[in-house]
Amino acid sequence: EVQLVESGGGLVQPGGSLRLSCAASGFIFSLYDMSWFRQGPGKGLEWVARISNAGLTYYQESVKGRFTISRDNAKSTLYLQLRDLKPDDTAMYYCAKGYTATSKGQGIQVTVSS
Repeated sequence: EVQLVESGGGLVQPGGSLRLSCAASGFIFSLYDMSWFRQGPGKGLEWVARISNAGLTYYQESVKGRFTISRDNAKSTLYLQLRDLKPDDTAMYYCAKGYTATSKGQGIQVTVSS
């Protein structure tokens, strides 16, 4: 059974930083691309970033240069470093196995507010 458990969210002021983690189990983590999605208040689910099983990274345009996706295959853990946060980044953040959000965690709240 695939399990994805996000952590590290919280309330942060504009311009601040957070690091999200996603502990994965139930599959061979190193073999899969992994992704982050988010859903802001009143908005649909949107893709944020993806990292291939080879370590190649891809980002939504609005987060390029501010967010960094990474992985530790030895720990079966996915990360998302968030920097220079803006109020529009407020959302529930989900990690997902693969390219789509079909298999995703329960989510972690990130709130950017002064």
